[in-house]
Amino acid sequence: MSTSYETRYASSPQAVKRYDTSQLRSEFLIDNLMKEGEITLTYSHYDRYIAGSAVPLTPLTLDTIDPLKSSYFLERRELGIINVGGNGTIIADGISYELGFKDALYIGSGNKEIIFKSDDAKNPAKFYLNSAPAHTHYPSKKVSLAEANKLQLGSMETANHRTVNQMIIGGVVTTCQLQMGMTELKIGSVWNTMPAHVHDRRMEVYFYLDIPENQAVCHFMGEAQETRHIWMNNHQAVISPPWSIHSGSGTSNYTFIWGMAGENLDYGDMDVCKINELR
Repeated sequence: MSTSYETRYASSPQAVKRYDTSQLRSEFLIDNLMKEGEITLTYSHYDRYIAGSAVPLTPLTLDTIDPLKSSYFLERRELGIINVGGNGTIIADGISYELGFKDALYIGSGNKEIIFKSDDAKNPAKFYLNSAPAHTHYPSKKVSLAEANKLQLGSMETANHRTVNQMIIGGVVTTCQLQMGMTELKIGSVWNTMPAHVHDRRMEVYFYLDIPENQAVCHFMGEAQETRHIWMNNHQAVISPPWSIHSGSGTSNYTFIWGMAGENLDYGDMDVCKINELR
C-alpha cells in the first residue's frame, strides 16, 4: 500500500486552554505532508475531515483506510485536490485530468480508482488533498487557477491585501459539503483572514505554501478570548475546530489553501471577532 494515515480526535476548548506548545502542535499541526513517493493522510474527527498529500514519483493509487470501513476511498466521500508542485495527472475511473501549478480538481463520490501521476519525477506534482463525507454523487470537475472566482480583500494599510481564489465552492463546483480555495497575499502584506472569525457549523484546515526559505507563519487559533498560536513552515497544515479562530501572520507574504466541511455551504456564514477584543 502507498497510502498511510494517522487519526486526530476532537478536543474541547476547555481542554485546549491547558495544552502546552508540544501538545497543541501534536493535536492540530499536520507536518507529514509532501513526502516523495507516498500518499499521507490525517483523519480528523472534526466533521470526519481528511487532509493529506500525494507526491508521485511513479504512479500512486489512493487506497481506502481502516477508519472509513469502506471497500474503496470514495465510496461515501468526495475529494478536493490542488496541485502545488510540477505538472501532473489524476486518473479517476479511467478519466484523466491534467493539473498544472495551483490548479484544482473535484472528484465526486463513487469513483473507485484514483491514480496520481507526475509528468516529471525530477519535478513531481505535489497534490494537496482534502476529503469529506458525501451523501450523493456530483460530477468531477477541474478548476484552473484562472477559472477561480476571485475576490480582492484587505488593504496595504492593514497589511492584509490579498486575492481569495474560490475554486471548489458553490457557483464554481457543486459539492455535498467540501469547499476549497486558495488565498494569495500581496507583497508587503502578511495577515490572512483578519479580522478573525469563527463558524460554528463548519471546521476548517489551513495549508501554508509559498513561504520563502528561512521565513515562517504564526497561525493563531483558540477561542477569541483565549487565543493560542502555532509557528508553521512551508507545506504544513493546521486543523481548525468549529469553535476556534483561524488566522495567521507571516514574516513574509505567502499563500494558503483553505478547506472546509460541515453543516452549511454558505461561505459568508461566520461570526467576526473584533480585532481590539481578541485576547
